[in-house]
Amino acid sequence: MDFEDFPKMARLSRRIIITEKIDGTNAQVCIGEDGEMKFGSRTRWITPEDDNYGFARWATENAEELRKLGPGRHFGEWWGAGIQRRYGMEEKRFSLFNTTRWADERPACCHVVPVLFDGIWTADEPFQTLERLACNGSVAAPGFLKPEGIVVYHVAGKCGFKKTLEKDEMSKQEAERQATHA
Repeated sequence: MDFEDFPKMARLSRRIIITEKIDGTNAQVCIGEDGEMKFGSRTRWITPEDDNYGFARWATENAEELRKLGPGRHFGEWWGAGIQRRYGMEEKRFSLFNTTRWADERPACCHVVPVLFDGIWTADEPFQTLERLACNGSVAAPGFLKPEGIVVYHVAGKCGFKKTLEKDEMSKQEAERQATHA
């Protein structure tokens, strides 16, 4: 039997970044060291012929600009017209998740999920941020009053947690079953 180290644990009272959880579909742009590009959904590679809400077609059309992201995997949300909540928009947008890397400079065709809080974790902050979002509406789409929720990213732990304004107590599958039977 091989020995296995117990992993180090991050301290809870460290920096967190709370962003708006946008209700769209997960997307990624993968750029190889050689410049090869692939596009994906949350679960598979996609192409303009086998697409996910038109993301691969959009990414192919914007490939030159997207190459400015550089080598690596760039995850984000593809959202807006015709996708999930739609946010009252007539267009679709790709909003990158890595708010630290893409806060200032990014390709012109990309957005970044809005940062709602950036500071030291406290037990109250996620709930206060969620309450402000519920009262004021979406930051990503100003004027849209039914935002989905928040994502709390714990920087030291390198992990995120989501909290939604509706049906947070049940899994996505349970919520979908409930909506189907309503």
